[in-house]
Amino acid sequence: MTPKEKDYENKASTIIKNLEKRQMKGFYCPTVKEGVEKVLSLIKENSSVAWGGSMSVVESGLLEKLKSGNYSVIDRDKACDEKSRKEIYSKIAVCDNFLMSTNAITLDGELVNIDGRGNRLSYLIFGPESVIILAGMNKVVTDVESAVKRIRSIATPANTVRLERKTPCASTGRCADCLSPQTICCSTVITRYSLVPDRIKVVLVGEELGY
Repeated sequence: MTPKEKDYENKASTIIKNLEKRQMKGFYCPTVKEGVEKVLSLIKENSSVAWGGSMSVVESGLLEKLKSGNYSVIDRDKACDEKSRKEIYSKIAVCDNFLMSTNAITLDGELVNIDGRGNRLSYLIFGPESVIILAGMNKVVTDVESAVKRIRSIATPANTVRLERKTPCASTGRCADCLSPQTICCSTVITRYSLVPDRIKVVLVGEELGY
């Protein structure tokens, strides 16, 4: 085991213990492949599954596994207009399993996310029976302040480029704390506790995933 791998393992152990105090369940997997297997083990066959806009979920290969598995998949990408989007989002709100990543997670076990439309965060807070988060150890930070800085300096600029948004950070790579009509920094949510025990499950992966 390399020093970096051992450091990831140590940090993950700290986070998992702190997640337990917050009524969230944590797991650590050294590789993305093992992380995907762990996520799938948490999903019952024939149950409904949906996901948010997550590069971590896409990069991991998890979507392909879900679409080819024995699950009732609610595919948000099939929305072709506003009416169908609303219908799909309504189904996601009551699904069995919602998959996402987190923009950042602190060593104290707090999840920090900044969103534009807000559907991803609304499902994290309320609705789906189970929320499963797949996150690379590159998302780990020391505290909430560091989390917000990480999101605005790393995650948001990359996502605005991916989404082809016309914002200052999309062209400069630097947050301007803008009020652009196309900003994706509309709502900041800090998840510090789950009232429903183990509803939120966090699968940490000892590799980089997402932004």
